[in-house]
Formats: sequence, structure tokens, C-alpha cells
Amino acid sequence: MSPRIWTRAITVAATAFALLQPAFAQTKGAGTGAGAGTTTGTTVGSGTTTTRGYPPAGDPNSTTNSTNNPSAGTLPPPPIMVSGRVMLEDGTAPKESVAIERVCNGNARLEGYTDTRGYFVLQLGSGNNQFQDASESAGGFGRSSQPLGGVGGLGGLGSGPGTGTGSGTGSSTRGPGLGDSRLLNCELRARLSGYRSQSVSLMEHHALDNPDVGMILLHRVASAEGAATVSAATLVVPKPANKAYNKGLDFLKKGKSEEAHASFQSAIALYPKFSSAWFQLGKLQVVDGQLDDARKSFLAATQADPQSVGPFLELALLSLHARNWNELADVTYHALKLNSFDYPQAFFLNAVANYNLKKLDTAEKSARAAQRLDTRHVYPENSHLLGVILVDRQQYVEAADALRDFLVAAPHAAEAAAVRRQLDDLETKTIPAAQMAKK
Repeated sequence: MSPRIWTRAITVAATAFALLQPAFAQTKGAGTGAGAGTTTGTTVGSGTTTTRGYPPAGDPNSTTNSTNNPSAGTLPPPPIMVSGRVMLEDGTAPKESVAIERVCNGNARLEGYTDTRGYFVLQLGSGNNQFQDASESAGGFGRSSQPLGGVGGLGGLGSGPGTGTGSGTGSSTRGPGLGDSRLLNCELRARLSGYRSQSVSLMEHHALDNPDVGMILLHRVASAEGAATVSAATLVVPKPANKAYNKGLDFLKKGKSEEAHASFQSAIALYPKFSSAWFQLGKLQVVDGQLDDARKSFLAATQADPQSVGPFLELALLSLHARNWNELADVTYHALKLNSFDYPQAFFLNAVANYNLKKLDTAEKSARAAQRLDTRHVYPENSHLLGVILVDRQQYVEAADALRDFLVAAPHAAEAAAVRRQLDDLETKTIPAAQMAKK
């Protein structure tokens, strides 16, 4: 099959894969606070985990015994190691050492610094930064500095920034709550004056996991960019409405979606411009299959707070589901205008829209932007789409590279077998033919 034929055969390749994912099947009660959620699916590097040895209970070499230690038989938990690299958005290393912070429930704790090339290797919780306060206020649903995930498939494709942790195979199989409890509601980020950092969720990270969390990008903050992480629209919410909203979040935490639905509606009745309440109500409506109502709720959220990115991304998923490419392009354009650094999934969806609108230049530009920002490969589907775009543009060698990236990040994806056949076709037929034609 020629590349041109299989390219046309998967004109909606990225979207078809998205629709096969549980994009509109979020478990009831699994919601989080305004603009928050969870993301899984990041490739975390290929290093090996090293931990300090702890002799098992009863080992004759152990210094622990029941005579002088009342806690004999209970071993201390192994240390949690993390490593990675901090880079500037343009791909260069910072010219100075960068602080690495562990942020748990909004409380930042300095863990260490990078070396002169941006690399870091840290033992979390060492020294004065112990873990006893890491999970305090657990279950808080206020917006974190970099909320993760949202309603949607594709490795958490939704209203939160596309960062996270997972297995080394592209999509994590580890469920919520199976990470180290010491890292509950925690994330890792870099701190450098004048820059904003990507964040890496640690909620599913375990002491025995590969310590490599990949690359953390720093974005230079322009003077025109607001530094506030909380929209001004949320600061004028009346107390009764905010109380009803928080009650709804508490119901979500307990898995009581009907009660949460009623609470969010009460909050909106008390304050019709409550963007976060509209947003949460819309996500519940998506779960219930009420997509038209969800669209109205997300639109109301954007009208109440035009600076909030989350509702635009949820509208983008609805546009994707409806295969409304013009609307998808428009909605993702607005999302990227608000924030073009924290949301690689917005670039990916914009690329999907423009590819299907036959605007290959714009599609390629957006796909490459998504590739650059998605440093932990949360969205391997973008590599697949980029490969398809490059085949259309007869850039076969680069297309093959992109398809290989997809297979490395998501070797067990539903369309992995088809992509392998496409890659084989490129490598054995198309690329040699194209190279011969140039001679």
C-alpha cells in the first residue's frame, strides 16, 4: 500500500484513536477541583532504579533485633529517588543552577539544585525536608500550581497541563492510589527567577520506580503574562455559593455524583457567573452522556471567566467527538492564546483540526509544538499524527522517525500494529524509491 493511500485511509487517524479511548467515560466521583484532574501516560526514561539496601527481617546481619528495638520487624520505607534534567523552552540548558521543589497541596519544599548542565539527582524528603507534611490537607480540591488531566482520553487529554508520570511504555497501568503515600498530592517543579516551570506529578511515583522523571521545561515569563495562578473571577464568589461549590467537590471525592451535581447547580443559582461550578457541572454532564448540556455549561464557564483554559479544552474534546474541525481549530486557538506553554494537548488537537481541514502547514507547526512541549511523551498519538502529516508532505525520513517515536512510547496502542506496517512500507519501499529518484 502506498504511503499516499494509507495516509488517506487514516485521514482522521488521531481523532479515531481519541474516540476509541474513554474520552467521555470518566468514572463518576473521580473529579477534582476547578481545573484539576489527573494525567497518566508519560514515558519516564530508561535508567535503572537504585535504592539503599535494607536487610530483611530476621537477617543475621541486620542490626535490628527485638531486644533493643521495639519496632523490630518493621523496616523503614526505602528512600524515594528522582532524577531528570531542567531545560529552557528553546532547548538550551539554564546558565545557572536551578532549584528543584516538591510541592504538596500547594506547599513547596526545596529538595535540591541542578548541576551546571541542568541535571539533578535527588532523594526526596532527605535532610530537613521530611515527608510528614506532604499529605496534610489531603483531598484539598483547590487549583494546584499545575493541575493535571481532566475529562478525556489520550493519556489524560483534558483540562489540565500535560505532565505526569507513568510506566515506561507510554501509558500507565497503575491506578490512582497505588503510588507511594508519602507523595500524595505532590508534584515536582523547577524554580528560577523570571521563568515558569512545567510540573511532574508524583502521585503515582513509587520508591522502586525508575527515578528518571524526564525533562522539565522552563518558560520565560513575559511582562504581558499575568503571574496569578487564580483567576480574579474566583475572588468575587459569594460565600454561600462557594460553600455549595466546596460541598459539591466533597461529594465528588466520595463518589456521590448526583449530590455533587445538585450542589454545583445550587452554587450556580446563587452566583450565575461561577465559572468553576459551571466547569465541574459540565464534566459531570459529560460523564452522564449529556453532551449538549455539557457544551452549554462549558460555554457558560468561558463567558464567566474568559481567562480559564480548562473549559476551552473540554469544549475542544466535544468538538473532537463531533468531528467539527472548524470549531476544534477555533477553540484550541483560544486556549493556546491564553496559554501556549502548559498544554501540549491543545497544540495536538489544533494539529488534528488543521490536518482534517487540509491546512498542512498549520497542522505541522502545531504538531511540532506539541512534540517539543510534551517532554515526557504523555501524548504519543501526536508522533503518529506528525508522521502522517510528514508523509503527506513527502518528508519520508522524518515521517519514519516520528512513527518510530510513537511505537517506542506506545508499543501496545490499538493501532501499533498498523503503524508498524506503515513504517515497514516506508523503510522498505518509499524511502529507497525516493532516494533513488533524487540520484
